[in-house]
Amino acid sequence: MARVDVNLNKIVKKMKPMHGGGQPPSPTSNGMYHYLTEAGIPFSRLHDVGGPFGGNRFVDIPNIFRDFDADENDPANYDFTFTDILITNLVRAGVEPYYRLGVTIENQALIKPYYTVPPKDYAKWARICEHIIMHYTEGWADGFNYKIRYWEIWNEPEVQDKMMWNGTPEEFYELYSVAAKHLKARFPHLKIGGYASCGFYAIAPVSYVDPTTQLKGTIPPNAHEQSLMDFFYGFFAYIKEHGAPIDFFSWHNYAGVDRVERMDAWLHEELERLGYGGLETHINEWNPYPQEYGTAHHSAEVAAMMIAMQRGHTDLMCIYDMRANTAPYCPLFDIKTKKPIHAYYSMVAFNQLYKLGYEVECVCDEPRMYALAASDGEHGAVLVSNLTGSAKRLGVYADGVDFGKARYYVIDQERLLSWAPHGCVIGKNEVLLIEW
Repeated sequence: MARVDVNLNKIVKKMKPMHGGGQPPSPTSNGMYHYLTEAGIPFSRLHDVGGPFGGNRFVDIPNIFRDFDADENDPANYDFTFTDILITNLVRAGVEPYYRLGVTIENQALIKPYYTVPPKDYAKWARICEHIIMHYTEGWADGFNYKIRYWEIWNEPEVQDKMMWNGTPEEFYELYSVAAKHLKARFPHLKIGGYASCGFYAIAPVSYVDPTTQLKGTIPPNAHEQSLMDFFYGFFAYIKEHGAPIDFFSWHNYAGVDRVERMDAWLHEELERLGYGGLETHINEWNPYPQEYGTAHHSAEVAAMMIAMQRGHTDLMCIYDMRANTAPYCPLFDIKTKKPIHAYYSMVAFNQLYKLGYEVECVCDEPRMYALAASDGEHGAVLVSNLTGSAKRLGVYADGVDFGKARYYVIDQERLLSWAPHGCVIGKNEVLLIEW
């Protein structure tokens, strides 16, 4: 039997926003934003908004400032129209925008790049970014005074085939340094960071069993995975040498939770070793087994990831993403009905713990069963995700709690956070929320 022991008297840490998302499901129509409100989605990272080239309308620097040779101080040279609608819809839904300064991925950049080439004037690019921030946080150019804390410089500059950066690593390091220095000096109260790394798959190689010998082993990192590591070390060496500020480091992964736990621990230790201990880290693109969207296994993996990273070092996460029009990167909504699917309810379940404020001690004795508990001093909740590969008898214990009177909700293939009678078994790939 799997056993979960909760100590409500031992606070571990504040609950963290692990249930943020990428672009919202309908950038200009607010018909689906209520789902974000109801799930308590804390952040929406604005990258790849509107499809290729940002739909030629949203977020990207070339969509807002269309003529790079124009005067960056003249409001007439900025087109905020559609991005205003997008951000206002998010703010009204209670979701804080997380703004990526840069461009949308160009998957065919090897044929011809359009906007992934380095800006021809890094200082001017930084000033353009400054005016975008002014528009959304200081009211410049008939703008707004919105709470937008995180401003991220670029996205995945080291991705393969030059899909995000058609320059050298050193050219990107310089762009980041110039922009970060300028923006942090101008907006010391905001958080400036980057660079939205592709991730650290080389740190946690894929495990496998040799079909001939039946011996366990790992698949060595490929050349691209190794290049990601080289870029990481080059970046931090450059910004340290040039005194460039960084308030948060963002990175991505599309691996399972067991591998991401190792990456998270490694990054925490490595940043300390490099002299950046305490730096905020964000996994602002993640989605384990994205091709399995709309299944119990996917929702269990999503729940397990949020649980593991709440217990780990990551400060903020945004799943990729919250779109509702293309597969497979649509973990939260059905692309035909536009209704929430399994992983959406994992986000809802996590939010129930997030609202309680504090993680409390929670110990589970079963490997590959992920458990988390939270309390506000009066109410409590436990979230459990079963990735063991089989159904398990489950016992949950906490002094002073009558679990016979608690409320139980289940996510499996048929039930989407549905009320369930008090049971003693958690099924394979099942997520269980208990509240009292």
